[in-house]
Amino acid sequence: MAGWQSDRAWDDGAESYRGMVEISRRILAQSQSGEDAAARVISGFPEVPPWFRALFPYSVWGAKLNARITPAFFRWLVGPCEPTAVEIETSPGVVEEVESGVLIRRCRYLAESGCKGMCVALCKTPTQRFFTEQLGMPLTMTPNFETLECTMAFGRAPPADVLADEVSRQACWGDCPSALPELERCQNIGP
Repeated sequence: MAGWQSDRAWDDGAESYRGMVEISRRILAQSQSGEDAAARVISGFPEVPPWFRALFPYSVWGAKLNARITPAFFRWLVGPCEPTAVEIETSPGVVEEVESGVLIRRCRYLAESGCKGMCVALCKTPTQRFFTEQLGMPLTMTPNFETLECTMAFGRAPPADVLADEVSRQACWGDCPSALPELERCQNIGP
């Protein structure tokens, strides 16, 4: 994806993680837009066979199960996280609070990268698309750039248009390595 490998050690937890962030930064720098970066990340995800969605169609139960197992598998990537209640549409026109969310207390990837564009283009957008389009499990991720928290809502479909999502109108952090202060929004988010 990046056509480049970090020099950091791959067998040293914190150092390996910094190497992954360096590779992510390179992918973003080499991309034409946030959409292009997201597409490059998605190209590295496994293709889910059609039978998987037929065997495991979307259900509220499945959304709850995803919220239960996600903390066990993604803590190394995002940091401490736990299941939480979120509002989702449980049947047509019926919105309920359901334990199908995951609260990431302080996103390790966002904190380490220090870049809203990397968060959105290399994590939020590709992850939402993979779960929603490949697995058939609607997922919306809502990062909080003030607290570095993020809420994953399994069972809630993301906006169809990236620019309709509130995070697409975010300005860069002042100390972001790829910030262009003259822009009103982060140049790495959206098309």
